[in-house]
Amino acid sequence: MAQRPSAVRNLAHRPARAAAAFGALAVVSVAVPAGVSFAGTDQAPPASPAPVAHEAGHGVDPRVPAELAPPAGHVLHAVLKARGVQVYECRSGAWTLLEPAASLTGVTVRQVKKVSALHFRGPSWLSDQDGSLLEGDPEGVVRAPSESPGSIQQLRIKAKANRGGGTFGKVTYVQRIDTVGGLAPAGTCTGGTIAAPYRAVYRFFVAA
Repeated sequence: MAQRPSAVRNLAHRPARAAAAFGALAVVSVAVPAGVSFAGTDQAPPASPAPVAHEAGHGVDPRVPAELAPPAGHVLHAVLKARGVQVYECRSGAWTLLEPAASLTGVTVRQVKKVSALHFRGPSWLSDQDGSLLEGDPEGVVRAPSESPGSIQQLRIKAKANRGGGTFGKVTYVQRIDTVGGLAPAGTCTGGTIAAPYRAVYRFFVAA
């Protein structure tokens, strides 16, 4: 009987701990869709008001060029941060893009889950967790200047083919935003390949 007050106190703390955990998850689910500017940092994006997250979930974000918004009826599915290189090959005396090579880490946003992927020629994205694959359509690309001087363009890419039922199985559009670096050297070349480091944020959309 003497231990009952302690037991009661322990039970009383459990709902508080559960509420705190749920609150932290809610902050993540709100912040990630709207926090697209975390490329190149090692800090979590700050929490944003729910209305901003709601708008970003439907592809509308004031920090993303309007021309890169997906068509109506497509909603945000995942946000991943990329670090890698843009590989260029010397062709006819000029540096020409050969392929990207990058690793991506981030989360899905409607059911918050950590995800990772590889980005390579195609352009393609491959989940290294579930094997799902997205191939973008090189002809279905919309471009916008980067906000970072001397960096590769921001893009909206339409999906061309999907494989599997995992992270990329139903993706319809991809945004490449917040680009830093990745440009080929200026001037002519005489041969070989070169890799230009870059960072970016990729946002993946699915049909609502």
